[in-house]
Amino acid sequence: MSTVKMKTNIMCGSCIQKVTPVMNENFGEGNWKVEITNPKKILTVTSENASQEKIKKALEKVGYKAEELV
Repeated sequence: MSTVKMKTNIMCGSCIQKVTPVMNENFGEGNWKVEITNPKKILTVTSENASQEKIKKALEKVGYKAEELV
């Protein structure tokens, strides 16, 4: 099991609703969360198949971005 944290442009509950189907499909329900109260909008994914590249591709499908957390 690996955990990947990334900065996103997911800003609110409505955004989370839009990404939920693709994130659940790729990483499993309950295996990801977005800290929308954090200024960097941190996405945390804990899954056996989590990688930065896979997360980026999944979010791009629904119009969102993710980038490396620095």
